[in-house]
Amino acid sequence: MKVEINHLTKVIQGNVVLDDINACFSCAYRRKTGDGFYGIQGINGSGKTMLMRVICGLVLPTMGTVSIDGEIIGKGISFPRSIGLLLENPIFIDEFTGAKNLSLLCDIKRLVSQAQIGDTLRRVGLNPSDKRPFRKYSLGMKQKIGIIQALMENPDILILDEPFNALDEKSVLLLRKLLCQRRDEGKLIIVTSHHKDDIEAICDEVIVMQDGTLKKTNDEGKQMRNKGVAVAQ
Repeated sequence: MKVEINHLTKVIQGNVVLDDINACFSCAYRRKTGDGFYGIQGINGSGKTMLMRVICGLVLPTMGTVSIDGEIIGKGISFPRSIGLLLENPIFIDEFTGAKNLSLLCDIKRLVSQAQIGDTLRRVGLNPSDKRPFRKYSLGMKQKIGIIQALMENPDILILDEPFNALDEKSVLLLRKLLCQRRDEGKLIIVTSHHKDDIEAICDEVIVMQDGTLKKTNDEGKQMRNKGVAVAQ
């Protein structure tokens, strides 16, 4: 699985939001070290979320291309064929439980059973039998439901924008473990965070986003995991 970004630029109302980005994110099936789990670190407003939207096909670039295994988004395909996505403030039905919301989403493709939904809820520390409506969930619980909807159909690519927001320390550790398991299964994972520590501890490769451009990191994260830095020209 490979995501290639070539000379990607996005201009909105005369403002350059993404500026000539070149990068390559790839993974190898069941390769346990060296690739597959990428982190993008940057402050709010640096362009992280916009880049994720363009990779997913939700926003088309002004110039340049994004391709998935050679297929160009917006030309060969409209969206990646197998992707799980968490972007800011996912919307769920307030009157339904978290499990019910997830069940409705699963009915679209029918790839996941009720038992699998329950298992995934438990793996992130939620009770599948919780009868409270979604509107009464804490911010952390709502974030977990958003994460689960991205994970539950076992997609080949995971795009998670600030997945650690609102999570307590125990939940962060559970999510890190779950994501590393997916990486080891050969999934391509890209996560963003404005906190460097969130991603340097687990990602194979890390890059920094600043003012709409990708910058190489220093070697701190590399020393932590003895790994490299994502391709960024």
